[in-house]
Amino acid sequence: MRRHRDRLWAVALRTLGDREEAADALQDALLSAFRAAHTFRGQSAVTTWLHRITVNACLDRARKAASRRTSPVDDTDRFEQLLDPHESAEAPAERQDLHRQVLAALALIPEDQRAALVLVDMQGYPVAEAARILGVPTGTVKSRCARGRSRLLPMVTHLRADTVGNEATEGGRNRTPGTSVPPVPGPTNTGPTDPAAVKGGGGRA
Repeated sequence: MRRHRDRLWAVALRTLGDREEAADALQDALLSAFRAAHTFRGQSAVTTWLHRITVNACLDRARKAASRRTSPVDDTDRFEQLLDPHESAEAPAERQDLHRQVLAALALIPEDQRAALVLVDMQGYPVAEAARILGVPTGTVKSRCARGRSRLLPMVTHLRADTVGNEATEGGRNRTPGTSVPPVPGPTNTGPTDPAAVKGGGGRA
């Protein structure tokens, strides 16, 4: 595992945006990998397996930290673009709650799709780089991102509805019903600058 540590550290740091949290998440991941080493059957690359464990450890840390922070991590902006890429920033309390709920929803999608979304959307990796990390073809990363987004959006649609309702109550501008959630982009739109695409997984989609 030692030769993978630098890459895993980069994943943890870019996911969490905080060195202390990233260090703790990486320690959790390495401990989990050590304990689960006997379960590894070589059905996927070791790198894929380790990145999946690291991504999951980071998401667990992020969910716990979100309830303690007075402001969310920088990657909240990328998550919010899954809801509405043109939406202005939420008030701090709303953004914190949004971040926590999106992380909770993210944890419910399949691991391989979650890891792809984390790498491409949350960390900003190019699809080709994410494919190298996960040990799968670029087309597999694109399809996992697309399927992950299609699963994630229905779980977070109510967050957009709540925000629109709050704006209307507080005198904000009204929106046309049914336009708050953008259509799910296809795999060909997935890329380093396409904020639409996160969970690592072994094997091909």
